[in-house]
Amino acid sequence: MHKISLNQTLKLTQKLSPLHIQMIKLLELPMVQLEQRVKQEIESNPMLEEDVISDSKDSDDDTEVKNISVDEYLREDDTPTYKYRVNNYSKDDKEMPLIITGGCSLSDYLLEQLRYKNISEDLEVIAEYLIGSLDDDGYLRRDLDSISNDLAFTQGMEVSSQELYEALSVIHQLEPPGIGARNLQECLLLQLKRVVLTDKYQEVALVILQRYFDDFTKKHYDKLISRLGIDEDEFRSAIDVIVSLSPKPANLYNEGGTLGAPYIMPDFILDYQDGEFDLRMTSNNVPEIKINRRYIDLMKESSVKKTLTSKEKETIQFVKNKIESAKWFISAIQQRHDTLMSTMTSILNYQLDYFREGDKSRLHPMILKDIADNVGLDVSTISRVVNSKHIQTNFGIIPLKQLFSEAMKTYDGEEVSSYEIKKILTECVGDEDKLKPLTDEMLMDILNEKGYRIARRTVAKYREVLGISVARLRRQI
Repeated sequence: MHKISLNQTLKLTQKLSPLHIQMIKLLELPMVQLEQRVKQEIESNPMLEEDVISDSKDSDDDTEVKNISVDEYLREDDTPTYKYRVNNYSKDDKEMPLIITGGCSLSDYLLEQLRYKNISEDLEVIAEYLIGSLDDDGYLRRDLDSISNDLAFTQGMEVSSQELYEALSVIHQLEPPGIGARNLQECLLLQLKRVVLTDKYQEVALVILQRYFDDFTKKHYDKLISRLGIDEDEFRSAIDVIVSLSPKPANLYNEGGTLGAPYIMPDFILDYQDGEFDLRMTSNNVPEIKINRRYIDLMKESSVKKTLTSKEKETIQFVKNKIESAKWFISAIQQRHDTLMSTMTSILNYQLDYFREGDKSRLHPMILKDIADNVGLDVSTISRVVNSKHIQTNFGIIPLKQLFSEAMKTYDGEEVSSYEIKKILTECVGDEDKLKPLTDEMLMDILNEKGYRIARRTVAKYREVLGISVARLRRQI
């Protein structure tokens, strides 16, 4: 006979609010994608509209985002409380940010091509979202399940795996070849499949990528030659075909075509004059948004009615839901702005010596946790802020990720940035004999001779961070 017992347990779980989820997703977006995201939200939510500020006084009065309930929208008052504004930059600031460009951005270029594809409206929305999820190299490194969840949350779309794969297949048809690849093998195959195979070396290259990619990346050349049944010269010719392909599909757009390179819109602008820093965010192209007035009037009209039809009640509920969604989005935009500014201010204070002159040797050791502790945020939040963001300085546009490095010590006890170690490793590998490349132990000995106290496993870690293969894979035949 089974014994039935009751046990009470206390379980602590953390659930993120819709507002916090919105803010997290917005944090990851660089300025160009934020502009697209805001415009997308305006199109999808009729309660939102672009806000054109008529004068500076109006701007000053409405800078703060207020948390207002739907009931407050219906309140008659001399000073309406319905208006939400997000001002991320000073209207007195006439200077436009520096934009590195020779034409339209890669994202714009892809979206323009997408317009000419004969696909359904839903599939186009999915494809647009996938384009917005591409990284700087043109890869889609986010898993499709996460993207499906995002679409459900941001667009209210339940998207099947088949629809995601169909949308991704459409992107794979766009220029430049290889765009939207999820890994290196797929990237190279997408490029090679665009080529009309005119000789056997191209066909051999295709077989290598399709069947023997793992052996190829590990440089098991003798095994490949044996399996393919070809001689060494034919094998070299096939390898030449592969190495002519770009491992980073976005580079094909950067290096070729008449449109020029995609631009980098900095997220921050930092001026340094007369010993003073002036830090601000760039938001010139991001629309300012507010609640649409005509829906507020609609709510006011409905509130004075004694009886409502079922259709009117349904409409009012729809409007209330959309207003709530609009409030979340506006508040998330404001929180994004505040989080980015506090994070960048902390980074600036940490790296003042570097920002004065732009000398990389003046970079202090700094990790994400240093900034997280300073501003009181999670390391994961700082990581989202730093990722894909740039700052415009007097000496150029700098990726924020470049400012972070671990601390290393010399034999004299001096603390230096790991940036110096990485620079030496890069130089050593660049100057090595490719027939006899330097092993990690050899690189460790070189660094030790230069006074850096470093272990072989640390050399291996930095080598991997720099994207440098092990000595065996760097060997050339």
